[in-house]
Amino acid sequence: MEAERTVMVMAEVGLHARVAASFVKTASRFSSTIRVRHGDRDGNAKSILEVLTLGAAHRAEVTIRAEGEDAMDALDALESLLAEEETSPTA
Repeated sequence: MEAERTVMVMAEVGLHARVAASFVKTASRFSSTIRVRHGDRDGNAKSILEVLTLGAAHRAEVTIRAEGEDAMDALDALESLLAEEETSPTA
């Protein structure tokens, strides 16, 4: 299954630092191939370096694309994470 969703980054710091780490940690829980795009930049959602280089600021729109058997679950989890105003530190 392949699915795509565009979501807004609600964290004040954007998709940086702790938020990016939580995003990558969440994406890594799924077997699907997951890509994230912001503007003309595209990266592997399971790579902290690639996610950080997207430069997605507060209220930026990013498109998440997942391909695999758990694609919808992955999109749901990542959308929920990006919708949070503040992301809890990863344990």
